[in-house]
Amino acid sequence: MSEPSDTLDPITRATVTIAWVILANKPIYPLYVWYLVGNGVMASLGTLAAAPFFLAIPYVARRSGPAARIMLPLIGAFDTLFETKLFGQGSGTQLFFAACIMLAAVSFHPDEKWWQRGAAIIVFATFALSRVYLGAPLHVWSNDDLGVLLNLNSFALACLTTFIALRFAGQDRR
Repeated sequence: MSEPSDTLDPITRATVTIAWVILANKPIYPLYVWYLVGNGVMASLGTLAAAPFFLAIPYVARRSGPAARIMLPLIGAFDTLFETKLFGQGSGTQLFFAACIMLAAVSFHPDEKWWQRGAAIIVFATFALSRVYLGAPLHVWSNDDLGVLLNLNSFALACLTTFIALRFAGQDRR
């Protein structure tokens, strides 16, 4: 049975909000790369590949809050893995694993601790694999370009984690 969005529990509503914010920022990222780096714009368009998966989260939330809450950190982790392969480890994209871990920490009710632990373990394992097995990036960046990307991604992560903290603050986890 479908659950209307106005009857979603507060944590699922917060999850949907985060998914929408990430989705809204997806088309802007290549513009930042174009403006700040000046090259690699075509490669940065690859970041849009995950947009349909983030778009699915609000749809799934109407049917299953727990499924949507599991999806967000996992989609985020696999998106981060892909973007790290695209940009390379020096770009700072791996920093977004921290936001995924944060989402795993705040997105679940106490009786969902095994889903929460599973999500955290999957995100961490994905991070660990990205450090060891990812190989060369799909696009070659200069050291100067990587420095700009690291600054961009560091700032973006700070914005995202702050927004997550503010959005989930005070949510009843019972």
